[in-house]
Amino acid sequence: MAEQIKTKVLIIGAGTGGYVAGIRCGQLGLDTVLVDGGDGLGGTCLNVGCIPSKAIIHAANKFETVAKAAGGGTLGITASKPTIDLKQTVEWKNGIVKKLNGGVAALLKKAKVNVIKGWAEFSDAKTCTVKTDDGEITISAEHVILATGSEPVELPFLRFGGDVISSTEALSLDKVPGKLVVVGGGYIGLELGIAFRKLGAEVTVVEMAERILPLYDKALTDPVAKWMEKHGVKLMLGAKAGGFEKGKLNVTTKDGEAIQLAADKVLVTVGRRPRTAGWGLENMGVAMAGPFVKIDDRCATSMKNVWAIGDLTGEPMLAHKGSAQGEIVAEIIAGHDRKFDPVTIAAVCFTEPEIVSAGLGPQDVEGRDDVIQSVFPLMAIGRALAIEAGEDGGFVRVIASKTDHRLLGVQAVGQHVSELSNSFAQMLEMGAVLEDVAGTIHVHPTLGEAFHEASLRALGHAIHI
Repeated sequence: MAEQIKTKVLIIGAGTGGYVAGIRCGQLGLDTVLVDGGDGLGGTCLNVGCIPSKAIIHAANKFETVAKAAGGGTLGITASKPTIDLKQTVEWKNGIVKKLNGGVAALLKKAKVNVIKGWAEFSDAKTCTVKTDDGEITISAEHVILATGSEPVELPFLRFGGDVISSTEALSLDKVPGKLVVVGGGYIGLELGIAFRKLGAEVTVVEMAERILPLYDKALTDPVAKWMEKHGVKLMLGAKAGGFEKGKLNVTTKDGEAIQLAADKVLVTVGRRPRTAGWGLENMGVAMAGPFVKIDDRCATSMKNVWAIGDLTGEPMLAHKGSAQGEIVAEIIAGHDRKFDPVTIAAVCFTEPEIVSAGLGPQDVEGRDDVIQSVFPLMAIGRALAIEAGEDGGFVRVIASKTDHRLLGVQAVGQHVSELSNSFAQMLEMGAVLEDVAGTIHVHPTLGEAFHEASLRALGHAIHI
C-alpha cells in the first residue's frame, strides 16, 4: 500500500519558483512538501540553463581573451596560443552546479521542507501520487503550488537526439564542434552560438525572422549583429530549417533557394513551452490561457487554493519572475495581503555585447509625443574605455514622461551591462523621475554613470557629451 502524506502546502517543481516558494513557506511555519521530479533542485535555471550557460560563456570569454593575446598581443600582453579541453570546462561547470544544488538542499532542510524526489501525477486538484525509487507516495494538501516550469520546443522535423541537440546537451558537450548550426536567433541560441564561436567553432545561425532577437528594438540588437559579422558568425535571416541527415542540414533561404549546411551539431533553440503534460494537469480542473495555466494577480488559478507560478503561467519566462511569485504565494497562504503587480521585470541577454531591457521600449511608445528619449554612449564613460567596453556601440537609454519626468523604461547594450539591470528595475519600481536619477551621486568610475548621464541628457544638461 502506498505511503500517505497530508500537508498544508504541496509544491510541484523544484525550480527557481518552486524551491523559493518552499523556503518561504518553511520560514512562515507552513507544513510543506516539495516534489522534485525534473532537472534537480534549482530546476532548469540552476542545472541546465541560466547558471551553467553563464559559466560556459565566462569560460569562452576567458579563452577569447587569451586567444587575442596570442594573436599579436593586446593591452601589452602576449601569450601562447590557447587550447581548450571542453570536457574539463564542463566538469568545472558541473562543480558549480553541484555546489549550488547542495546549497539549495541545505536551505530547504533548514526551512524544514520535506523534499521528495519523484514524478507526481494528480488524480484531482489536491491529490497526487508520486513515484519514487522506493515506491509510491500519495500526497493530499490544503494548498497546491504548481511550478513545473518549461521545456525546449522540439521541431517535428528536427527531433532531439544524436547530433541534433537542445541547450541542455550543448552545455555538456565533451568537445567544441567544428561546425555548429544554430536554429533560432533568440537569446538562448545567440548566447550559446557566440560562446562556441569564441571557443573556435564555425557558427551559422538560421533564423526565420528578418532580424535577430526580434523582441528587442534594432538599436539594441545592432551591436550584437555587428559583433557576429566581425567575428565570422554567418547569419541567415528569413531562412527556414528543414531536416538533418548525413551531417547536412536542409535550409530554405530567404530567396527560396534550397541549400545544405554541413554541421557537426545542430543546436535547436526555437523557444520554450510550459511543462503541462505528464503530471495530471488535465485532472485538476484549472482554467488555461492558451498553453499556459491562467492565474490572477495573486497567482491563484480558477481552482480554490491551487496556485501557479513561473514559466507555467506565461511570459516572460524568467527565473526571477518565478522566484518573486513563489515568495508572494507563500505569504498569501500564510495570511498576508500580497499581490504580484511589478512595475517591471527586467530581462537580460548575455550575448556579446550584453543587452538589458526594463519597462517600456521605443516600440512601446512609438508615435507618442508625450515622452522623452535620451541615449548616452558608453564610449564617453571612462570605466567603459578602461575595460574595453566602450568600443562596440554600447549605450544606455532612458524613456520618461515629458510632463512629470517619471521613468517609463531603461535599456542598455554593452559589455557587462547586465549588472546595471537591478538599478534600472529598482528606479522603475520606486516610481523614480529623471531628477531622482540625476540627483543620485553615481560612483566614478563605473558603467552606471551612463545611466546618470542619460538622465541628465534627458533633462537637457549632460556633463560628458
